Amino acid sequence: MNLASFRKILVIQTAFIGDVVLATALLEKLHQYYPTARLDFLLRKGNEGLLHQHPFVGEVLVWDKQSSKYLNLIRLAFDIRRRDYDLVVNLQRFFSTGFLMAFSGAKSIACFDKNPLSWLATHAVRHEIDGHEMELHEVDRNLSLIAQWTDNQRVMPRIYPPNAAFSSFEFLEKYITISPASVWFTKQFPKEKWLKFMDGVGDDTTIFLLGGKGDLALCNWLKEATNHPKAIVKAGHLTFLESAALMKHAMMNYVNDSAPLHFASAVNAPVVAIFCSTIPSFGFGPLSTKSFVIETQEKLACRPCGLHGKSTCPKQHFGCSEILIERLLEKLD
Repeated sequence: MNLASFRKILVIQTAFIGDVVLATALLEKLHQYYPTARLDFLLRKGNEGLLHQHPFVGEVLVWDKQSSKYLNLIRLAFDIRRRDYDLVVNLQRFFSTGFLMAFSGAKSIACFDKNPLSWLATHAVRHEIDGHEMELHEVDRNLSLIAQWTDNQRVMPRIYPPNAAFSSFEFLEKYITISPASVWFTKQFPKEKWLKFMDGVGDDTTIFLLGGKGDLALCNWLKEATNHPKAIVKAGHLTFLESAALMKHAMMNYVNDSAPLHFASAVNAPVVAIFCSTIPSFGFGPLSTKSFVIETQEKLACRPCGLHGKSTCPKQHFGCSEILIERLLEKLD
């Protein structure tokens, strides 16, 4: 272990919501070893709410990819260079963030070897996902980027909902949450199966339906179609951190292999994670103390069909979603 004297550190993760949540483990570890260093974080526009009032983050830098993407990238590169970072840690494996780290002028740069500009980093670490049983969690892969300056022990990812968010939910009657949506069709438990599950939940338990604005139509459909008398749609009405706070105090949270799964890990909330086309050994499973993985018991030669899921089932049968609803309900006991 090489304990350097870092004054200013930048962590780069411009991928999706769940990726940013998992990257927060680096903030925990870096603050542990360099408590006086300034920690900044670069993410894509739209995800900045995840780090709102984070106690270890000095400034959140935002890359707007939707408008003038490459012009904003150039501006960001000069801004990063001007800030004179001692260490830049790049979790992304694409040319754009490789350009940012290389142009930063930092004396120490860490990235994964799959980044096309990894040869310009001072430390390039192997990144491999093969789905074997002993595959590392993504948190461990991320932490390997800074192991040479810290240690090899896992720390948990963590987000920090404000106290006001917790106080809004902690005294609610018993409830569960369901985050029914996913960007990818083959990662999403079918809505008809979510509906059957909701109908099986006891009437004395409130069901909160969570998600973003884009998930509102699905959640509204479930609310209208269910026979359950206490289904409440919160999709599109809560911030990321408010959703995490609601999950924290739930009896149980039901999620797909998607961002809400990592919200649960980051606040140590109880969770049932349903894996359809993807598999936990890719390294994106739950980390909460009380967590369960539910996947099909059928032996399917086509599963997994990909790392990120697909827009349709390549075999047209979606057999990986064949999961007994009773397996979900029994976790409420």
